[in-house]
Amino acid sequence: MEITDKKKLPIVVFLMGTTASGKSELAIQLSNLFPCDIISVDSALIYRGMNIGTDKPDSKTLLSYPHKLINIRDPIDIYTIENFRQDALREIERSIFFRHRIPILIGGTMLYYKVLLHGLSSLPISNYSLKRDSNAKLNSLYSYEYLKSIDPISASRIHKNDKKRIFRAIEVFLKSKKTLSNLYSNVIPYNFPYTVLQFFLYPFNKSLLYYRIESRFKKMLDQGFELEFEKLFFRGDLNSNLPSMKCIGYRQMWKYFLKEITYDEMINSSIISTKRLVKKQITWSKKWKDLFFLNSGDFLNSLNFIQKTISRIIKK
Repeated sequence: MEITDKKKLPIVVFLMGTTASGKSELAIQLSNLFPCDIISVDSALIYRGMNIGTDKPDSKTLLSYPHKLINIRDPIDIYTIENFRQDALREIERSIFFRHRIPILIGGTMLYYKVLLHGLSSLPISNYSLKRDSNAKLNSLYSYEYLKSIDPISASRIHKNDKKRIFRAIEVFLKSKKTLSNLYSNVIPYNFPYTVLQFFLYPFNKSLLYYRIESRFKKMLDQGFELEFEKLFFRGDLNSNLPSMKCIGYRQMWKYFLKEITYDEMINSSIISTKRLVKKQITWSKKWKDLFFLNSGDFLNSLNFIQKTISRIIKK
């Protein structure tokens, strides 16, 4: 099926939604109905070796339905918003212009979708090594205090122990003479060059969603999440300030392994954090424009609506 047309922009589908809303299952079924490429929009699924705790599709599913932007980084790596935007735009272009397929972007990292649609602030490229930097202003002993003095807004959003983000904010100031918060507030105008169909799986029955969240986390534990984390914990090169180890479940496991919390507290904290994430995702969705809201508790009707919408656009 040819989806590109000189008279109209190619189609790109955004399949957004809360955690545990069934986005992956919908994307797979849509792949059976249309020539699609699935592109992950999830800041946790990018990491290799973090499979159970992120509820990553299993190897059999990935073999039958390949997902782009999954397993592309080691947990020690820093993956920026800029990295995602570049990777996602490249995969979208390949899908449309080389394979003549429909890119379906699935995930719940709403900020990733935002930068795709609206672009990024003009930030200087990071090109220094934190371990080798000799600039006194970046000394880890007082860098957070220095950040507070130059950019209190960014400092209020960054934990005092998150050295990489602190150093990045200071680097931006030293290179551009502008604060990170100022640059983020002045986004370069950008128009997404595709016909985008945006769907959001909304939990009209929150009790059902919360039940799914609790059941899913307990299933992760049964599948060996603790053993998966143990391998990461004892690697020796990871720490709790890395973005990978701040993912829900992993940061609670880190505290549990340090004996700062009990096993039950680790479980409860992970579930509560997931529910808080859901609330943030819902808040994002309510501010979004041109969004189709679908019932996450009604899989078939959601699938039918998306199918009809895509088909209608293709036939125009």
